Parts: sequence; C-alpha cells; structure tokens
Amino acid sequence: MPSDSPAPSRSARDRVLDAFEELLAEQSERAATLDAVAARAGVSKGGLLYHFASKEALVGGVLDRFTDLIADDVEQMRAAPAGPVDYFLRTSIPTDSRFERAIVAIARLAQAADTRARDALAGAQRVWLAVLEEAVGDPLAARMVMLIGDGMYYNTALLPATNTVLRDETDVDELIALVRRIAEPTR
Repeated sequence: MPSDSPAPSRSARDRVLDAFEELLAEQSERAATLDAVAARAGVSKGGLLYHFASKEALVGGVLDRFTDLIADDVEQMRAAPAGPVDYFLRTSIPTDSRFERAIVAIARLAQAADTRARDALAGAQRVWLAVLEEAVGDPLAARMVMLIGDGMYYNTALLPATNTVLRDETDVDELIALVRRIAEPTR
C-alpha cells in the first residue's frame, strides 16, 4: 500500500553535487561557479562550503559519484539478459538520466583540462572495453563495438534533429543484430 508521506528529500550534499553536474552538463566548467552551484542547489554559499570547501572538492565529489555509477553500469552490463554487446550499444543512445548527466559533466571537466576527469573517462572506457572483450573474445571486435557505440552517441546526441543514421528502434535492433553476428563468437 502506498505511503502518504512524501519521499525523503535529497540531502544538501547531494543537491549540491546534482547542481554542479547540471551546470557542467548544461553550460560549462566556467559557468559552474560556487555561487551558481549554491543558487541551483537552493543552499547558501556557506552551506555549500560546509560540504565542499572548494571547487576542487566539488570536482572530487562528482568524480567519486562517477566511479560508483560506472561500477553500477558495469554490473548491469555483465548481467544484461541480452548480453554486454546489446547492453552497451543500447545504452550508447543518450537518455535524460543521472548517468548520462554525470558522463557529460565529467567530459566538460576533461575538456577544461582536468586530468582527474580525463583519467576517470579513460578508466570507464577501459572497464567497458574489458567487459566487451570478455563477451566477444576478440580485442579488435570489442574495440569495433565501442567505436560503433561512440558513433551512435554522436549521431543521437549531437544531431538529434537531423540524424538519418538511427531513425528508430528498428534501426537500432538491426544494427545490434549485425554487430552481434560480426563480433560475437559462435556458440
């Protein structure tokens, strides 16, 4: 039976991290000032500084979250009923999710020359590649799957209105079937 009580609100710390990620993803690293983050999170600047003493500390908090999100994603990838290749390619199409926002936020930090963010993205890529290699048994085929996933992301995220490559779910299904025929070992 559903409860009449409201869902617990996110902690001030989580709201600050959410706000920082949102500003990074929507605008840029430069736009994500402490003042802007505090305003977006609905906390005072003192409240923000209580949880994160500096912008560097905020970056550290977002990177820690990203590490946890990647671990969860890899777990889901390994356990996916249709297998890691299908999971990886289907999740290469952007969604309006917390995970997607985190990836874009980390990418913005990397674009601003944050080496920790670059290392975090490289680490995510390595772990996804390792799971794909386990699934397909061929390092080159696994890299092909990753590059196709990157292309799917590019076409659907950066060219949503003019995307003529992946027009609908049928196109995605057919592409995944083709990739599986090429990349996955026969059983």
